[in-house]
Amino acid sequence: MPELLRQLSGLGGCTHPIRLDGHRIEYDVWCECWTEELAGGEPPELRASFDAYTAPQADRWVAVALRTISPALDTDASDEAWAWLYEGRVETRRALARMEPCTVSVTHASRRITWTIRPVLFVPLAHRQGVELPSCAHDFKHPGAAGP
Repeated sequence: MPELLRQLSGLGGCTHPIRLDGHRIEYDVWCECWTEELAGGEPPELRASFDAYTAPQADRWVAVALRTISPALDTDASDEAWAWLYEGRVETRRALARMEPCTVSVTHASRRITWTIRPVLFVPLAHRQGVELPSCAHDFKHPGAAGP
């Protein structure tokens, strides 16, 4: 199981333009891979994430992950993975074309592995080069950051 989790952690992307008030808005696809121990009471754990530019790129990210880990999966989980690769993948592509979120899951032993794929709109940030940040920008200290 540790090798399988290491492989999942090492794998870590739909552009659908629309017009809104005369401006072009581009949608990307946000992909995540989560694992969850079914027997324990532990919360799901994020293993990898990926910002895809296109639906096919997001679809390929999941397909590559499934092909990569399938040799390490038990028979039932491997069958689930290959069923999605051969049949379920088409429905995933259709759902993404409709701008609908998708999930792909396999259960290996007592662990569920789930990939989520959802269209998202990333808001562009203002260009800040040469501009002083507002004073409130320095108030937030990341919990993992070192220093004063």
